[in-house]
Amino acid sequence: MPDPSRRVLLAKPRGYCAGVDRAVHTVELALERYGAPVYVRKQIVHNVHVVRSLEQRGAIFVDETEAVPEGAVVVFSAHGVSPDVRQQAKDRSLRTIDATCPLVTKVHNEARRFAAQDYDILLIGHEGHEEVIGTTGEAPAHIHLVDGPAGSQSVQVRDPAKVAWLSQTTLSVDETAETVAALRHKFPLLADPPSDDICYATQNRQVAVKRIAAESEVVLVVGSRNSSNSVRLVEVARDAGAAAYLVDDASGIDTGWLDGAATVGVTSGASVPEELVDGVLSRLAELGFGAVEEIEAVHERMAFGLPRELRKPATGPASKPG
Repeated sequence: MPDPSRRVLLAKPRGYCAGVDRAVHTVELALERYGAPVYVRKQIVHNVHVVRSLEQRGAIFVDETEAVPEGAVVVFSAHGVSPDVRQQAKDRSLRTIDATCPLVTKVHNEARRFAAQDYDILLIGHEGHEEVIGTTGEAPAHIHLVDGPAGSQSVQVRDPAKVAWLSQTTLSVDETAETVAALRHKFPLLADPPSDDICYATQNRQVAVKRIAAESEVVLVVGSRNSSNSVRLVEVARDAGAAAYLVDDASGIDTGWLDGAATVGVTSGASVPEELVDGVLSRLAELGFGAVEEIEAVHERMAFGLPRELRKPATGPASKPG
């Protein structure tokens, strides 16, 4: 029975952000247009449920283009790829569909522009993340990875008067600001990107989780462990004073986490289907948390068009190699 003294604060927005929605729809439409199998380099988005669902429909996820048969259709994930990967696809005569999030593409464009002006580029991000690898590949001779404020101490550049910063799109807004401040202290002439690199959906969800964490004893973040933006939400909730846990779905809830809690906050990463959040809410209702109050920090209206390869007539190839 729901207990009227126990409630859920549900952070909005929830469900797919525009970039994830575009990427998932890209694979679905490619399967409809070209038939199975359609290959996808890396996970299209970082959510195990989404990947499993697309696999069931005929998508085959591979780590590298070498695993894709020559001439086959391959989709590049939302996290983006380097020019080397595009060349590898061309060499194998693959028909490519680029599902890179437009916000990641913007960072790639900024990297090329700063590199063309011979700047050293300080890329704030996490080593090994697919997005960081793709961005670094745009200007490998110019980019230095900076992983958090502490990473700023060891950075060396050729000319302190020609240095700029960029960032991975899924980072903590607060930590990124701290890192930029540390870099600017070391390099007072540090140039900024023309606009904030952190994804609008990442920022919006972090703002929302701060609001619910301030009123919750426990915050549940729905998302996968390899999702950078979901992991950041857990960190933001904890920094705001709540106990916070990451769950893939309702089955990941440990009832012991809820002992003594009157208010549970619920939020989700940008690549989480709404039905997974609904499942968590249903499970919480079973545990007595039946009253749900929605907290909306920012109303999202962003939408992205399909990749150009899927705007072509259905009778044509996904794209000409290269």
